[in-house]
Amino acid sequence: MRGMASERRDIVLLGSTGSIGTQAIDVVRRNPERFRVVGLAAGGGNLELLATQAAGLRVPVVAIGDDEKLAAFTDLLNHHAGPDHGIEVLAGPDAAAQLAARPCDVVLNGITGAIGLAPTLAALGAGHTLALANKESLIIGGELVTGAASPGQIVPVDSEHSALAQALRGGTPDEVKRLVVTASGGPFRGRTRAQLEKVTPAEALKHPTWDMGLMVTTNSATLVNKGLEVIEAHLLFGIPFDRIDVVVHPQSIVHSMVEFTDGSTLAQCSPPDMRLPIALGLGWPDRVPEAIGGLDWTTASTWEFFPLDDEAFPGVALARAAGERAGTFPAVYNAANEECVWAFHDGRIGFTQILDVVGDVLADHSGSGTLTVEAVLAADVWARERARERMAKLA
Repeated sequence: MRGMASERRDIVLLGSTGSIGTQAIDVVRRNPERFRVVGLAAGGGNLELLATQAAGLRVPVVAIGDDEKLAAFTDLLNHHAGPDHGIEVLAGPDAAAQLAARPCDVVLNGITGAIGLAPTLAALGAGHTLALANKESLIIGGELVTGAASPGQIVPVDSEHSALAQALRGGTPDEVKRLVVTASGGPFRGRTRAQLEKVTPAEALKHPTWDMGLMVTTNSATLVNKGLEVIEAHLLFGIPFDRIDVVVHPQSIVHSMVEFTDGSTLAQCSPPDMRLPIALGLGWPDRVPEAIGGLDWTTASTWEFFPLDDEAFPGVALARAAGERAGTFPAVYNAANEECVWAFHDGRIGFTQILDVVGDVLADHSGSGTLTVEAVLAADVWARERARERMAKLA
């Protein structure tokens, strides 16, 4: 991990055209004395934006995941940066991992999904600080990722885990009683399982607080996202699952809490703006002044907290069970869910059937022996195939 807090940090952004990546670039541009982007990676779904980013930031290297789009991207890059731009372009499924191992201070992994695992391991192996927004790589990688990381090398960028990391500064590990992860409740908070059966994909994408991509937004509607975050909290902070709770907090102002053994609870509160945890991830352990505007304490407001309805939203309980079994079970949970989410948006299954199928696939899984990258990837493939088989029987 190169660099000191007082020096400008070189940043590699993975998933630069997504929500996390574009907001990270905003943080960097507003703090040029602290951060400099030296590499960008994206899958290739928005070549125009990637080329514009590369040209505007004048990065030395860009990685594109789809090598079939290399020629089209090169033309766009020449257009936006000029034919003599000198920007190196990596292409192919391993391009992001190659970039993550290049010299830098911080790798921000904002890729969505299991494909973020290889870049996560590459960044850790190279000794870089890993600002982790790609929760899936930690969840499916489990001990592969935690075992590859030095103490403090992984800095969480999820708002909930950033909140926990901040609150944990208030006590020693022995003083921590439990972690409390907050959930907005999504667009369907308060609905029963029966009421959820007919909801549409368009309704599932109307999150009341956050602006995110299709997968994360749908996972927030099913609360699968919260289940993944419970596993992530366990892996990041080493707290047993029976000491990690979830509470519904619709206002999304309290991002998570730490309860200590003396009965004190520390909560991290801020407006729901991802630029704050992103800035913390890039600058950790130092804060970035004026990362966002603070809360307005001059206006009366009410913060509400509700218990989680496990019957209507079984995603957290399923994730907790998968996390406790460890091994490849979290990878199966994640992969089966992703397949079901795409099927839901294609109109092939209903909303409540997403987690019905995920539960069935988990029940069918027998686990694996020694956890390896190959075992994780094989479990991912198996879970997707089994989920498709289960969904075909529902038709």
